[in-house]
Amino acid sequence: MGATLAWGRHYLMVAPEHFRVDYAINPFMDPADQPDPVATRDQWDAIVAAIGDAGGRVEVLPQRPDAPDMVYAMNLGLPLVGPSGPVAVLSHMRYPERRMETGTAATWFADRGYALHTIGRDGVGAHFEAGDAFAWRGELVVGFGPRTEKLALKHLANDLDVPVRGVRITHPGMYHLDLGFCPLDETRAMVCPAAFDDASARKLLDLVPEPLVLTEAEAMTFCANSIVVGRTVIMPACPDRVRARLEAWDFEVVVVGVPEFLKGGGAIRCLTNPLDVPLG
Repeated sequence: MGATLAWGRHYLMVAPEHFRVDYAINPFMDPADQPDPVATRDQWDAIVAAIGDAGGRVEVLPQRPDAPDMVYAMNLGLPLVGPSGPVAVLSHMRYPERRMETGTAATWFADRGYALHTIGRDGVGAHFEAGDAFAWRGELVVGFGPRTEKLALKHLANDLDVPVRGVRITHPGMYHLDLGFCPLDETRAMVCPAAFDDASARKLLDLVPEPLVLTEAEAMTFCANSIVVGRTVIMPACPDRVRARLEAWDFEVVVVGVPEFLKGGGAIRCLTNPLDVPLG
């Protein structure tokens, strides 16, 4: 059994008070197919309950009325616990429809003592979306391509003084790293090679001592868009083969269906932002 992740027990989430599909910035969004508000709230509450049952806790940020995608809290920024205190790298969203979220996130982090870092702002400078970044095994693993620009990786390395390993995302349906990659513990992770170009897929598979390799079809269930609380994996879906491997590794699988949030192109990892990730 690998050592459990050093993080994943404290999350920021955004209450779905104004969640809707007003535009289409990923292949899953269709303004003609709106989420049901009651079902949306029930699914969000179920995630919060599952985190609590697994021993984690959640802080809640109110949603801006003009930011329907703000429920996908992972992309507000990348918070990290550094040696001198907490830091947060604010996202610089690729699409202007989401950029107003950053100001609200900046206020929330600053009020709690975070040192703020920015890579770009208001469409000027490199784009960086925090759903493309994982701190794992002493470095940052960062996807680039559809949302995050490669130049952002250099800024992350310089600003945070941490090694950054970049992987190029090429699959249009796995536009963030957290749709094709999910660390499980210190030696295991789910990896979908189809999300990346060949060189990046090999790089990720070489990085992970014991990968759980997902097929494209498995990954498109959003099973990698999961979170891990100790030995509990909270997932939006879990194909049978994936469940068998996880349980053989002594993980408890908890499935929380989020079909209303899939209409916006995100699942459980997208809806949660870990606040206890150590830097380096």
